[in-house]
Amino acid sequence: MDLSADIPTDLAAALDAATADIPLRELEASVDRLIARYRTPGRADRPILAGRIDAAAYAAYRMPATWGAVRAALAAAAARVPGLAPQSLVDVGGGTGAAAWAAAAVFGGSLKDVTVLDQVAEALDLGRGLARDAFAGALRHAQWRQVRFPAEIPGADLVTVSYVLSELAPDAQQALVSTSATDAQTIAVIEPGTPDGYQRIMAARDVLAGMGLHIAAPCPHSDACPLLGTRDWCHFASRIHRTPLHRRLKSADLQYEDEKFAYVVATRLPVAAAQARILRHPQIRKGLVMMQLCQPDGTVAQELVSKRQGDTYRAARDADWGDSW
Repeated sequence: MDLSADIPTDLAAALDAATADIPLRELEASVDRLIARYRTPGRADRPILAGRIDAAAYAAYRMPATWGAVRAALAAAAARVPGLAPQSLVDVGGGTGAAAWAAAAVFGGSLKDVTVLDQVAEALDLGRGLARDAFAGALRHAQWRQVRFPAEIPGADLVTVSYVLSELAPDAQQALVSTSATDAQTIAVIEPGTPDGYQRIMAARDVLAGMGLHIAAPCPHSDACPLLGTRDWCHFASRIHRTPLHRRLKSADLQYEDEKFAYVVATRLPVAAAQARILRHPQIRKGLVMMQLCQPDGTVAQELVSKRQGDTYRAARDADWGDSW
């Protein structure tokens, strides 16, 4: 699974333009508040984005990472669902549209009809402006609608629910997932890669499996997660190359950021036979590669690949966290 990427050049340029008239100190103050909130487990007591500056700060600080996580999740699903070529997308809780940009990156020309739903008008206004000059026509002509969640969700070939569940009470989270999946062909739910985010994904996974959808990714099975009840949790990481604006806002020296995320993609389409999923960075020792695998039989196992195994060993050395194996 390709987990390293640059955000689209048209999105990077639009982000620069959208924040050009806001003093850097105001963006930095908003970013600090957003960081504190995203690192706090549990439900938010109000919408995380509270105004134009928050929306702009989110777009500059969080949108690239959200784009990377959603892109990785959708790419993993596309690898297991041969017929996945959505023409319509509903981005639930989409804010400034990161998931819509990610879907356009993965599915290219197949995407024709995009609708973004969110509670915060300022985020939608900014997202509409960012998409105005997008290379992908589906984004330029997207519909941006303000709603209060849980809400009625229109049907679509693909529905994304990304980084929104923490703003709702547990019963409302399940209602939103269920409503979003009712008329969806495929649904992707993405949350931060924290133990708290993983638990929300597990609850969403239960709802989707209970509705009869096939689990397409990341799990190679539809049984209970074998990490439940342990001190471990299923999550992955997407490496995003930072823009100059992103580095300034975070006072960062590194040219990249690793976004940790947890996700589930479920579908009504036929799903290809599953391979195991690599759950951690493979550990490479002299002549040996050690991998933690989630297996199609619903168990987790450690696999050791030695140099004596030739081509298999070389493939293991090139394998990465999140890949199928």
